[in-house]
Amino acid sequence: MTEPNTSYRFGLRLSERGCVAGIGDGIAWIRGLPSARLDELIGFDDGSSGLVFQLGKEVLGAILLSQSRGVTAGMAVQHIGRKLEIGVGDALLGRVVDPLGSPLDGLPAPQIRQFRPLEAAAPSIIERDFVTEPFYTGCKIVDSLIPIGKGQRQLIIGDDGVGKSALALDAVLNQRGRNVLCVMVLIGQPRSSVAGTLEALRAAGALDYTVLVVAEANALPGFRYLAPFAGCAIAEHWMRLGRDTLVVYDDLTRHAQSYRELSLLLQRPPGREAYPGDIFYLHSRLLERSTVLSLQHGGGSMTALPIIETRQGELSAYIPTNLISITDGQIYFESKLFAAGILPAIDIGRSVSRIGGKAQHPAIKNAAAHIRLDYLQFLELELFARFGTRLEASVEEKLQRGRLLREILKQDRLQPWSEAAHLAWLLAYGEGMLADLAPEQAAGVLAYLQQQLAETRLSLDSPKQQWLAALRQWLAAKP
Repeated sequence: MTEPNTSYRFGLRLSERGCVAGIGDGIAWIRGLPSARLDELIGFDDGSSGLVFQLGKEVLGAILLSQSRGVTAGMAVQHIGRKLEIGVGDALLGRVVDPLGSPLDGLPAPQIRQFRPLEAAAPSIIERDFVTEPFYTGCKIVDSLIPIGKGQRQLIIGDDGVGKSALALDAVLNQRGRNVLCVMVLIGQPRSSVAGTLEALRAAGALDYTVLVVAEANALPGFRYLAPFAGCAIAEHWMRLGRDTLVVYDDLTRHAQSYRELSLLLQRPPGREAYPGDIFYLHSRLLERSTVLSLQHGGGSMTALPIIETRQGELSAYIPTNLISITDGQIYFESKLFAAGILPAIDIGRSVSRIGGKAQHPAIKNAAAHIRLDYLQFLELELFARFGTRLEASVEEKLQRGRLLREILKQDRLQPWSEAAHLAWLLAYGEGMLADLAPEQAAGVLAYLQQQLAETRLSLDSPKQQWLAALRQWLAAKP
């Protein structure tokens, strides 16, 4: 015979309960729960959960976090008593999860021991440090002319289908062996695109250090809205532990559209008088969480590569201008360059990095000092030469040199370059070793230099004269 539980006491227990007044399109309207707070989790009697998103005088609006068909009008709702959190930690590496941390790859749920809230305050000024270490994407144009530092927020902007996602994917692949953990957030993309990204990561062996957070195109608008915050929370956990991380938001245009959809469903003002301010605050509090922490606070970093779509190259639309003002520079993709076969189709004149030059390695910085100016001058001369004017020999020489540089800067997707390879072509071009080369020969010579680099011990810290001697020897011996 068991002894009675002496700790049990009769008493009055009070709890708030509301009821569902209406439901549709992933939104539940609830009467009651007068003490509910924004971003609080609430539970429905069928086991579903929701997130309080709007407080009204009579009813409150909640985002459904599960697609249960059992939620009906009149159903009871109660407080759960906590905010929305996602599981974090190394168990997520190599996994595909939704914004709530549930697996989407058909594997068992990861064993999670730690959780972080999706919404968190950005690190304070005292916790932050200066950007001092380079972040290598593997792209020749970016790493030499538009450099990025660890902890920087660099916007990737351009029309649809011009290679923005390919650059972000290359950046993830280039982190192999660099002790950088990556989080890719795919928002509103079709399943075929998600599968293509996953296969590219798996083929390159990048899944070992990458997490995919996916909210597909057919997901509820609340899931697409929460996806970037979930990815940020996962990367933020590692940053607080002193690790270097990269988070890619692909893309924030669909995120803004999801937020606008939620605003319309919740009967908020959808016009220009309210929406731009809302979406600016939404993206700013997301991207401000990316930084580099001081050594006293762990020394970790979170580099952010948000992607945003323009329409017909219109940079002055309010969402692109919002993000340009929030981030530390932008990489602009031009559709005309893409149509002309100049890949990656990066417009060097309209792209800028406001921080990365301070973190660039001195050897690459010195070698690339005049490359950007030379290329921009070449573009102006080429435009002038189209009129058929008779050109001087010096101008023709500059045009020939510029055409060669344009061929050198071309790069295929999923083929990131090492920083040593960047320095090799910069020195070879800057010292005139490639002056006699025809533009169509550039690809073959660059591939040859990469082969020679694989067999040498030269590094970025090697003396310049040693680099020049090796380059001259290699080019002289080229068959």
